[in-house]
Amino acid sequence: MEVIRLDEVSLWRRTQEEFSYDLKKTLLSVIEGKYRQPAKKLVLDKIDLVVERGEKIGIIGANGSGKSTLLKIISGILKQSSGTVRVRGQIAPLIELGAGFDAEISVMDNILLYGVLLGFSRSEMRERTQSILDFAELQDYALVPVKGLSSGMVARLGFAIATDIQPDILILDEVLSVGDESFKNKCKQRIDKFWDDNATVLVVSHDLRFVQQSCVRGIWLDKGKILFMGGADETVDCYLEALKKI
Repeated sequence: MEVIRLDEVSLWRRTQEEFSYDLKKTLLSVIEGKYRQPAKKLVLDKIDLVVERGEKIGIIGANGSGKSTLLKIISGILKQSSGTVRVRGQIAPLIELGAGFDAEISVMDNILLYGVLLGFSRSEMRERTQSILDFAELQDYALVPVKGLSSGMVARLGFAIATDIQPDILILDEVLSVGDESFKNKCKQRIDKFWDDNATVLVVSHDLRFVQQSCVRGIWLDKGKILFMGGADETVDCYLEALKKI
């Protein structure tokens, strides 16, 4: 059964030049007759993708190829410029850990908020709070505002929440770099459990050996396009062969 389908999905995003345009500069350029529409960049270009339930897919490619953007489109964090995205099941996106937290409220309240945003009830998240705090090793920080945590603590909290809820679809973007070696091992053990059940996993990784060993299918993205999609070993081999020619 398919759980993710992308048909002709493209995304145009504003360049840094457009972000830096302020109202004053725009008005002056209009008055002087020098105004021009700030450029946009095509980040994803007509992506077609079907993911079946339980598949483990590794996404590889150079920095800036659109890998993280693709995950954000699937997760609903970004909206595509054109094309259609269909997702069936509950997603836990481990992309920018802690990006959705409110810095002014406590760790405990953020657990409830984060869980509700992922589609869970407040009562269910209250039941999960202690296990999340224990895994994130933040038992003594339950009532501390998130702004009082280090960036590493925030990342641990985000990881603990997203993986505690046991989603249908797990989205991973280089998240095994969280925390010290002890916590990294704990994260890896938890993620390994997703490989042993029916969860669908999409992972972006520069660790090509990990993709070959842990994924069944691979996707090679380059400049917003899928250059190759097939078995994980075959995908990595094609990617490495192309790098030799550069």
